[in-house]
Amino acid sequence: MLVKFRNLFVFLLILLIPCHALSDQAEQDDSGENAVLLILGDSLSAAYGLQQHEGWVSLLQNMWHDDEIKIDIVNAAVSGETTDGGLARLPRLLNQHNPSHVLIELGGNDGLQGHNITKIKNNLKALVEVAKESNATVYLQEMQIPSNYGGRYTKMFTENYEKVASEHNVEKIPFFLQEIALDKDLMQSDGIHPNANAQPLIATFMDRHLRSLILDGQ
Repeated sequence: MLVKFRNLFVFLLILLIPCHALSDQAEQDDSGENAVLLILGDSLSAAYGLQQHEGWVSLLQNMWHDDEIKIDIVNAAVSGETTDGGLARLPRLLNQHNPSHVLIELGGNDGLQGHNITKIKNNLKALVEVAKESNATVYLQEMQIPSNYGGRYTKMFTENYEKVASEHNVEKIPFFLQEIALDKDLMQSDGIHPNANAQPLIATFMDRHLRSLILDGQ
């Protein structure tokens, strides 16, 4: 009787081990199917002046999870970040997170600091190239700066994004504060950063532009 019981126990153990392994493998496969969007940005994406859960990136992730969209977001936005800083951080981020998609939301601080237009463009080009080398699909977020920096400078600054997107064949995402920045009720007191009321609007805007691109493999 003892021998029979021991044999039965071994038999069940043999059955259970493969099932457990298959279960773990299935979980890994499911998670591996998710697209990973790395956002390399500045304070506009880092929820400046707000709680992280109030920011548009967190709201967008929640939206996608609620809709069972298989896209995970890695928010690598840092307040005050410039294209120089982004270039220094990007290789490590790509290696760490292995994203399938990268959104470059940088250049605003360069413009506000009056950096050379050509330098900004070259840095944006380098960011796109580095991200592409990792086989990630790259999106370039258009940025704009206040008109009091001079008409010629602000025009050339914004045109950088169209030129880089065109030259490198990447999708340019329109500036998400285009309309919001004109409404003082949606902006913080500094007139540069969107407030909590603006964040759901930005999340909806970005969802409209990014969801179909990522899911359609563009």
